[in-house]
Amino acid sequence: MGLSARIRTRDGWAVSHAVVTVTDMTGTQVVRAEADGEGAVHDATALAPGAYTVIVTAVGYAPTASSAIVTASGRADVGSVVLARQGGAELPPPGPWTIDPAHSSVAAVAQHLGISSVHGRFTEFAGRIEIAPEVSASRVEAVIEAASIDTGNGMRDGHLKSPDFLDVEAYPAITYRSTGLSAAGSDRWTVHGDLTLRGVVRPVDLDLAYLGTGADPWGGTRAAFRATAELRREDFAMNYNQVVQAGIAAIGATLRVELDIQAVRGGSLPQA
Repeated sequence: MGLSARIRTRDGWAVSHAVVTVTDMTGTQVVRAEADGEGAVHDATALAPGAYTVIVTAVGYAPTASSAIVTASGRADVGSVVLARQGGAELPPPGPWTIDPAHSSVAAVAQHLGISSVHGRFTEFAGRIEIAPEVSASRVEAVIEAASIDTGNGMRDGHLKSPDFLDVEAYPAITYRSTGLSAAGSDRWTVHGDLTLRGVVRPVDLDLAYLGTGADPWGGTRAAFRATAELRREDFAMNYNQVVQAGIAAIGATLRVELDIQAVRGGSLPQA
């Protein structure tokens, strides 16, 4: 006897904070039950035979309603109920995720001589992501070791570490701390946050694409993201430049940041 259901996201994750409400044909509530940690709902309340409406709600998801017919057994098995993220945008299930540096990259691209690009990457970084049930409240924090810059040229790397650019002795860490999140499409988000570089704090938005989740060979679960941002060097007091022939600057005024991130489910963020 009673009600049973399984609440899932579109990609199969359990919605552990879902609430199922059953009403009869007069609109009177007869059952209200919460999902467990696996997204399952079990309620032993006996239901009289007849037609009912089953409403499923969860913070951050669009509500859904369906009809159910209860037979003489007094049992209603609703089966799997799929909830869509509010606004249609998807992210991994709520909880902490830890960025895996071994399978992620933090890269930057600068224009050189107005005709080509110089590519660099940071090889040492760490970060945490906290996906909240109310997705807009999700958080990300990351720390990059400034001295780990690598452009494939030792002389150029040495100059980038100098006070002309990153000034790594005075400012060894580059940090990013999010301040908000807003949907920008079905699988795209804008992460609002503060970037601290050379001791200067500036608001920087990341254009984020969620690429999906899956199991890894080590028994864990991974989520993949790609994010980009554009920085103005002068905003962070990196004003060094040379002017070559015809007034062309040796180094472009902007820097494109490209992030390819794998995050492993688990870990935690410090309290704000």
